Amino acid sequence: MYNPSMKVAIGSTNPAKIEAVEDAFKKVWPKKKFKFIPVAVPSGVSRQPRSDEECIKGAKNRARKALEKTKADLGVGLEGGVHKIGRKWFDSGWIVVIDKKGMEGVGCSIKMETPPRMINTMAKKGFELGEVDDFFFKIKNSKQKQGHFGLMTNNAIKRSHAYSHAVISALTRFIHPELF
Repeated sequence: MYNPSMKVAIGSTNPAKIEAVEDAFKKVWPKKKFKFIPVAVPSGVSRQPRSDEECIKGAKNRARKALEKTKADLGVGLEGGVHKIGRKWFDSGWIVVIDKKGMEGVGCSIKMETPPRMINTMAKKGFELGEVDDFFFKIKNSKQKQGHFGLMTNNAIKRSHAYSHAVISALTRFIHPELF
């Protein structure tokens, strides 16, 4: 279905997200060669998405814009956010993969509960989760490294690993298109 040397546009320059995409594609298609093209593109959603719908919209926007900007075979958009379920807030990442013909796969990472203290700090200071993580864990730029998942699990689940699984789940649309 896809040529032996595919170009994959990644709608991000974040090292953790790039690692996730590269890892996922290599796991799904170990014999294919890929050229990964990270590109900064806007999400078109708020700085800190607060719903699954907003994250999916942001990931879709990033995938489309990356595809348009690079003329690649596939565009991948990744968007993290927090989501309220009942009284609790959860962090997760959403992935959208789009090909030139418009075929689209969507996947999601794990959902991890976000402590109320962090959510309250986000609300009071207008921070996004990465900034709150940096504040509470006294580090810099964690979202481009281990991310919230890594910080909360002592690196048992790094952001790149959780997002890699989410990319793989989005790729199921391309692995088994006949089922869709």
